[in-house]
Amino acid sequence: MLAARALSTIGKALTFTVMALGVAAAQEITGSRSIVETGRVTVDPTSRGSIRGRVVTPGGRYVLENLRVTLLTMSGVNAVVYTGAQGSFEFGELLPGRYEVQVETSGTEYQVVSQPVQVFRGAPSIITIPLNVRSTANANSAKGSISVSELGADVPKPARKEFEAATRAADSGKPDEAIAHLRKAINLYPNFVMARNNLGVQLLAAGRLDEAVTELEAAIKIDPKAFNPRLNLGIVLVERHDFDEAATVLDRALAMSSDSPAAHLYDGLAHMALGNLAEAQKQFQAAYTVGGNSYSVALFHLGQVYMSKGEREQALRAFEDYLRESPQAANADQVRKLIALLK
Repeated sequence: MLAARALSTIGKALTFTVMALGVAAAQEITGSRSIVETGRVTVDPTSRGSIRGRVVTPGGRYVLENLRVTLLTMSGVNAVVYTGAQGSFEFGELLPGRYEVQVETSGTEYQVVSQPVQVFRGAPSIITIPLNVRSTANANSAKGSISVSELGADVPKPARKEFEAATRAADSGKPDEAIAHLRKAINLYPNFVMARNNLGVQLLAAGRLDEAVTELEAAIKIDPKAFNPRLNLGIVLVERHDFDEAATVLDRALAMSSDSPAAHLYDGLAHMALGNLAEAQKQFQAAYTVGGNSYSVALFHLGQVYMSKGEREQALRAFEDYLRESPQAANADQVRKLIALLK
């Protein structure tokens, strides 16, 4: 972790930023997936929780179609399932922490809806997600985060089975197995955008950034309207320190869907690294506004921006807000030192 003085400049702060997002912040939200001992993955079942939910219409009726439900963390897509009977879905074997559940439909009648969820140790978190009717003004406009190939409506059954096996492997803390299943799914159906997206996420988590870029760029080439691959590509490019390209990709992603707190957060990081402090400030503020306390890390980076601009009072306020939202954050002690210096 960097010393407090090192956070006063953008160049040095970015080292901390990437580390915090790639390790500390991600673990704060989702925790490590597993414990590896002598080459074997062991999991204490009492340490896990789950999310059980149901998707209903705005009037409270059960949905009849199979809708895609995505489980998100700050590092991207964690898992994807489809609703079953009466709109039910479940994500199991989750480590305690904050998650976001996103529901998408294949038509234009309903909006994409997201709901933050807190997962607790040893117990299910029960949620109900009502769909929101898209306004008439927006019904005829394209929604970049929804596309036929990303939803996978035409994926052959063998490829879908490999994808589902990859999801189970990822949830069980077996990233190499997940990667292998996803590659099989893609071999069976090269246009499987969702599989390429999730493969990119798994490769990112494994630190194989160049491979992740290749898969995510391929997904975007197949379906330029797919939002998730573009978002995850931007995240990978930030982690790879390709900040100029990352800003371009994430700006485009936000033009497609401005309600993604992760896109705002990483776009802010890219612009901060480029010295575009006004734009970085705007994006960090938007990340927190849209994402709420699940994205309180945006307040920390906002404080960094204010410090770089010499705006001490605003920096102090941002750091204090950050600690109020996340008093147990991994960098809490460093932030307290910064606050002491600013007072």
